[in-house]
Amino acid sequence: MTNNPRSQRRLLGAAILAGLALAFEGNVAEAKVPSKPNIIYIMADDMGYADLSCYGAQGYKTPVLDQLAAEGVKFTQAYTNSPICSPTRTALVTGRYQYRFAAGLNEPNGFKPGQELPLGTPTVASLLKDNGYRTAFVGKWHVAKVPEFSPLRYGYDSFFGIASGAADYFLHKSAREIDDPTAGLRDGDKLVERKGYLTDILADEAIKQIRAGGDKPLFLSLHFNSPHWPWEGPEDSGRAQTLKDSRDPSGGSLETYAKMMLSMDANIGRVLAALDAQGISQDSIIVFTSDNGGERYSNTWPFTGYKGELLEGGIRVPLIVRWPGRIKPGSQSEQVMISMDTVPSFVTAAGGTAPANMDGMNLLPQITGVAAPVARTLFWRFKANNQAAVREGDWKYLKLGGKEHLFNVRKDPRERAELKDVHPEIFAALKAKWGEWNAGMLPYPEGSSSETTHNFYADRFNNTNAIRGAGADNVAKP
Repeated sequence: MTNNPRSQRRLLGAAILAGLALAFEGNVAEAKVPSKPNIIYIMADDMGYADLSCYGAQGYKTPVLDQLAAEGVKFTQAYTNSPICSPTRTALVTGRYQYRFAAGLNEPNGFKPGQELPLGTPTVASLLKDNGYRTAFVGKWHVAKVPEFSPLRYGYDSFFGIASGAADYFLHKSAREIDDPTAGLRDGDKLVERKGYLTDILADEAIKQIRAGGDKPLFLSLHFNSPHWPWEGPEDSGRAQTLKDSRDPSGGSLETYAKMMLSMDANIGRVLAALDAQGISQDSIIVFTSDNGGERYSNTWPFTGYKGELLEGGIRVPLIVRWPGRIKPGSQSEQVMISMDTVPSFVTAAGGTAPANMDGMNLLPQITGVAAPVARTLFWRFKANNQAAVREGDWKYLKLGGKEHLFNVRKDPRERAELKDVHPEIFAALKAKWGEWNAGMLPYPEGSSSETTHNFYADRFNNTNAIRGAGADNVAKP
């Protein structure tokens, strides 16, 4: 190397510019980021697309999550892998279509023998742990039975939360578990007692994980059960609403739902404040989303459909990502994303390489805004009401209740203008692609819990579609 100081400065300057170009023009893994970011993944339960005020909520404000969006990027075309809980969570953990696993074929997973996710399956937690992360799971698991198949068996160093869905916010059990001595809050493999509102308790535990510190970066999965039914606000502990079945038309109210959303928003604020207090906010990726579309009190505007349906309202969800210094504040992205994309994206952010068999896609360049959105082809199926869907570009093939449709969901996000006779070639091509994809997935097993769910959702939505105008029979003609 030359000893000329001016030449050395030129070489140093060129190296710096090359490094910056690499960091902002390519994949983060290729950029050789010197430190591994903490990754905090926060997920709501049964929250609709427009249940945050930055997405259009009515009647209340969610200031914490609105601020998070203002400090990061807000996605307008984010999807979940399923319109219901357990299948989405299976895909989220594995980075693969849930239909590749028995655990993803039950809606929700009934935790029967043979329905568990195979031990040894690579997961987002095990892959990050292999890349030097401390991994913690706080909240609703709902993938497989605990303790035999708890998060501790899939790469998480710690687990605090509940196994199944629909837990009462004060009793911390679901109605079917009320007399089950093995159900309730768990700290690791042990049952524990806690007093209070479950949303508060889960935030408390997440804060403990953040304060624990250590010499490893933290991957924290914080899965709230809010605003899932039974609909109870922080002040509802003494009301008879406790443990009412979701099919009871008298349960909940818009006012109660708003209180649940405000509580979750405030508790997320506490979690973010804990990151600030530890001085690690600048080194942390924060993600917020939902596991599927909303329930009866949710706002899914401008979409139709709710939880349990492959209409946009059942699978399109909010997604906010903040990463100081890497994501431009106040950004908005139209990149099409889906739950299982988080695995390869997170592993790449950690400096690792995701397994080649991932169905999810590394979208870190799109998340950070250094690359333009890329085209996607995504597939869904749901046994209730005999549903199927494909999203490719702006087009969506939809099968619902035995009837088939074609929509341009960019121009017609409410899925009203029937185009299958206008563009029969596109309709046929997407239908054929769905058939080819489906042939590579596991079939629904006879007698699985998906049978019960099928009957429940089929009856439920057949009775309500005419009222809310979200069903296949109400699709308008062009």
